[in-house]
Amino acid sequence: MTPAFWLILLSMFFYGALHSLLASRRVKRWAEARFGVQIRRYYRLFFSILGAVTFLPPLALTALLPDRVIYTIPFPWFLLTGLLQIAGAVGLLYGVAQTGAMRFIGLDTVMDQAALDRPPHFVTGGLYRWVRHPLYTCSLLFLWLMPVMSWNLLALNIGVTLYFIIGSRFEEDKLLDEFGKAYAEYRRRTPAFLPRLFRPPE
Repeated sequence: MTPAFWLILLSMFFYGALHSLLASRRVKRWAEARFGVQIRRYYRLFFSILGAVTFLPPLALTALLPDRVIYTIPFPWFLLTGLLQIAGAVGLLYGVAQTGAMRFIGLDTVMDQAALDRPPHFVTGGLYRWVRHPLYTCSLLFLWLMPVMSWNLLALNIGVTLYFIIGSRFEEDKLLDEFGKAYAEYRRRTPAFLPRLFRPPE
């Protein structure tokens, strides 16, 4: 392992800590108390933009710091892994479309204040029939099947994976509060990240 490996992991730790903090109900309540209830219209968009911006430092460290290759996937196997990466990217886009791209980014409430009063939509079909967190699954599929793996990329992948695992726990606590028994039953019958191999859950 290189010093850069630990620096990238540290940057992902701060990234995850910041996002977990901003996603917490305590911070959202503080924002409403400080800026008024109307902040709810813009909070998700702010969160999305900040997420993209604050992910740039880990990416920059991964790309710019000294690095060493661990392994390279040889021909013809990199063709197969490349196809799986494409499948992961397509699945990611499809999963976002299932929950609503505008809602995912946070533009729905910015463009239409009435969206704040609409009940949350509980999606259990499509990719969500196979796993509870298909966006994470598809993202990890893409990341871990890179044809060239280096120490820097490995650190980034480990950091992202841990962020997804820990973040999913907080996310599911929120979903349990929102949907109650319906989500508890869905969680009981549906895997978190790895789909069942032979058939989707009933």
